[in-house]
Amino acid sequence: MTVVVAHRGNSSVAPENTLAAFEAAWRAGADAVELDVQLTADGHVVVIHDETLDATTDLIGALASTELATVRTADAGGWFSPSFAGQRVPTFAEVLDLLAARPGIDLLLEVKGAWTVDQVRRVTEPIAATGLLDRVVAQSFWPETVAALRTAAPDLRRGLLVLEAGPNLLERCAELDVVTCNPHGLLLLQQPDLVDRLHAAGLQVVVWTLNEPDQWAAAVALGVDGIITDRPDRLAGWLEARVPAAAPAEVGAVV
Repeated sequence: MTVVVAHRGNSSVAPENTLAAFEAAWRAGADAVELDVQLTADGHVVVIHDETLDATTDLIGALASTELATVRTADAGGWFSPSFAGQRVPTFAEVLDLLAARPGIDLLLEVKGAWTVDQVRRVTEPIAATGLLDRVVAQSFWPETVAALRTAAPDLRRGLLVLEAGPNLLERCAELDVVTCNPHGLLLLQQPDLVDRLHAAGLQVVVWTLNEPDQWAAAVALGVDGIITDRPDRLAGWLEARVPAAAPAEVGAVV
């Protein structure tokens, strides 16, 4: 079964990385939501992708220079549609509360940037306290962050995000003791044997970010375990309706 992962929530119908987007992903039947966490100037964990507030709120400035109280005044929904005006940048605690109240959907948590062990405890301890350890995979592009997650919470499943698949990728995954290695879709075009190699090493593969049926078909044909998409509702319907005997799509469709 191919897992449907809602990229920053159901971000095609609601503003990304907001509670509205996560609620929409749950209602759409996504298996998991993917989201990004970063730290405010005063050390609070909030859910936002960019290093600045400019792109998805009505404030400007670097998140790392802005305290939580100011971040929480930002409108994180009006840019998407007037009907979402007033959506806030969520705290990580708010998202965990939402997930705890909505069974059947997991969390793929991307930790943005290089975090220390003490910093990652600001996500690992609330996950454990909420009883969600078995529903979360924490991932990062930064190997040092993945290593910090391992030290802080050995029982929390971890993943490595990759833009490139160099010759030492499998060794790095083994060193970090991750359960999943999640590549950009373009890597499946560049290295069509990548999924098989990762599977042979005992790793799951969740590819990102694919939004079109031809891309989904190509990824499924290669055997990915999950697809991260901005259109989880459409992907869920496409998977449900897919005829098992359908001919595999061309690998070149995955971009």
